[in-house]
Amino acid sequence: MVLTVAQSPTLAAALHDTAAAIEDALDRLLPKGADAQERLYQAMRYSSMGGGKRLRGFLVVQGSALFNVSPRAALRVAAAVEMLHAYSLIHDDLPAMDDDDMRRGKPSCHKAFDEATAILAGDALQARAFEVLAEPDTHSDPAVRVELVRALAEAAGAHGMAGGQMIDLLAEHERLSEAEITRLQMLKTGRLLTFSAEAGAIMGKAALAQRHALAAYGRDLGLAFQIADDLLDATAEAETVGKATGKDATAGKATLVALLGVERARAQAALLAEQAAAHLDSFEARGDLLKDLVHHVVSRRA
Repeated sequence: MVLTVAQSPTLAAALHDTAAAIEDALDRLLPKGADAQERLYQAMRYSSMGGGKRLRGFLVVQGSALFNVSPRAALRVAAAVEMLHAYSLIHDDLPAMDDDDMRRGKPSCHKAFDEATAILAGDALQARAFEVLAEPDTHSDPAVRVELVRALAEAAGAHGMAGGQMIDLLAEHERLSEAEITRLQMLKTGRLLTFSAEAGAIMGKAALAQRHALAAYGRDLGLAFQIADDLLDATAEAETVGKATGKDATAGKATLVALLGVERARAQAALLAEQAAAHLDSFEARGDLLKDLVHHVVSRRA
């Protein structure tokens, strides 16, 4: 398979339209009001809305379309995933974690509000994500809702995103091998992208082989995405990506870019992109947008 050089207009339009639809869903599903918790609501909405690539939500929506899942249900799950992702970013940016002052081109939550409010906003976003998944409006079948909750919890917990972040923090003080870095990235970034890719198959009660194909796609996409992100940190300007750059090297972060160098890491991302796209071959033309997304991820500049 040969990946084209330019992002397709169809993909660009789909990304734009899906991001707008997810933004609307977040606006409906996130709390608001002038009560005693108003500051918490404001911090939750500040960190969840008005920015971001919505890559995870896009995967949910496009994967759901493969199995004729209702757009309303898909958008609810997409919004839940974006809430959980926003929670992880709030906590990652805290001084005790990655200590980042900027996120998505604006002050991080703990800078715009304060550290205590940021911690609570992250906690509340995580809770709201699972609440949305468990609500009957997300899917009529309780078993499907339970599986969505279980799969997302696994992706976010000690054997997923949180576990990956723990390894990442420990890796600042020791040198990891390529295999160890890959495992770190599969947990910290890849598990949530894997859930996002297979969520539509869960909602559509797809055959196990189809669910596994989408999960494998999400796994390889997640690894390619993380390498691309690390390449941006190493080579891009902060104004371009909307957050501080060069911090991985300064903090001694374990990345494939640091281990392999820029060119070898870029080649590894391209290989993973090819693998990710190949997992979608059984979907034929219906999987083209998701295949286009792979190249968009590895070639992005922001």
